[in-house]
Amino acid sequence: MAAKKKGTPMEETVMSPADDLPGLWEDAAGTPGEITLPDEAAPTSDEAIFVPDEAASADDAFKPRENDAAPDEAPTENKTAQEELPIAEETGAPLADEALLTDSPMDEMPLDESVMPVIDNETAPEQDENVAALCAEGSQEPEQKSAAAAPRVARMRPSAKQNAPVLTIESRGEIETQADREDVVWHEIHNAYRTRRLLTGQLGGMEQTESGKTIAVVDYKGFRVAIPLSEMMIGLGGTEGTSRRAQLLRQTKILGNMLGAQIDFVVKGIDSKTRSIVASRQDAMRKKRRVFYFGTDANGAYRIHEGRIVQARVIAAGEKGIRVEAFGAECTIPVRDLAWEWIGDARERYAVGDEILIRIQNVRREGTEDVAIRADVRSVLANSGRDALRSCCVQGKYTGRVTDVRKGVVFIRLSNGVNAIAHSCFDYRTPGKKDDVSFAVTHIDEERCVAVGIITRIIRQNL
Repeated sequence: MAAKKKGTPMEETVMSPADDLPGLWEDAAGTPGEITLPDEAAPTSDEAIFVPDEAASADDAFKPRENDAAPDEAPTENKTAQEELPIAEETGAPLADEALLTDSPMDEMPLDESVMPVIDNETAPEQDENVAALCAEGSQEPEQKSAAAAPRVARMRPSAKQNAPVLTIESRGEIETQADREDVVWHEIHNAYRTRRLLTGQLGGMEQTESGKTIAVVDYKGFRVAIPLSEMMIGLGGTEGTSRRAQLLRQTKILGNMLGAQIDFVVKGIDSKTRSIVASRQDAMRKKRRVFYFGTDANGAYRIHEGRIVQARVIAAGEKGIRVEAFGAECTIPVRDLAWEWIGDARERYAVGDEILIRIQNVRREGTEDVAIRADVRSVLANSGRDALRSCCVQGKYTGRVTDVRKGVVFIRLSNGVNAIAHSCFDYRTPGKKDDVSFAVTHIDEERCVAVGIITRIIRQNL
């Protein structure tokens, strides 16, 4: 009978001396023996390894091949890989080559060099010892392999800790850091520079360069934008005959009053290394003028014309009025055109950066360099003065606040919303602006929608 020993993945049959092939199992003395494989026999790279099919029968393994030597020939150096491979034990352990291809713990390690285990050269064993260790690990149980591989993974490169993502509370959540937000904004600025698109930022300051030039500093989503004073398009009317120095001083003063306003600009240059930006407000104003003051709608009419209500930005505010910018054109609105009721200080109602509705009263368009408008706010608001005037009666006394004093005439805003005029004062003190007074009505002028009377006394002076 033939004794069969199973191996993984190949199956080989070992013949006993009692089988029908005595020539193979007899030694030189004629007695049965065993074949001893050479210790240093190894298949060359040019030799193919023969792996029998798993479904093949046991008899197929003994079929002679065309290239096999005769039975009585001595074994040569060109032995087949089937004779040279060690026969696996009955425990079913994989061969050394299969362990290197399947069960090696190196295949389970990630390919990233930053997380590869670091092995000191001093403690590294020789090559043949590594192969022996890998073969031994292939026959271990999964628990033993994981325990053996744990110390090797523990020593990670420092870059693995630095490149680790942010650990979020929610599963698969994404965190946007400050650097990510800056990259997004810089990408937006870069696209605006290439496409000449208008951007809007807040005028945050003004500075003097080393060469003595004045620049405006605009804040756009955390980035600093520099605009030279000559590119701010600050118009100066009636400056003929004045010196260049006087004009610069006036422009600098107007620029100081515009701090905090929202302005449009076009990016003229960028530096990606330092992330510096230089822009021009003048180009943005010209571009808006071409579109809104010289462009037409579907009916062929100008987009901005007399009588149309438009939205404007307050770019400066003072006691006597405000200055607004409407689609590339600027104008000043006096305090009397801001509301139906009298206002003592325009800054009490409006501030820099506000967006208000105005009605265009007049437009002059001579070109993109010469566009002027005149507008007011009062015509947009409802006139509630006549309704409030009905609540006043002759000989009635009311409290109010002085809004202005001009040529001995005191203008008062009564607490019930009525405009009043006083030509005399019974108090020994002279009434001043923003004083709280007591007013007695002597006449009601419905045509001018005002109440006429006298100041009986000054309740509180604004010193």
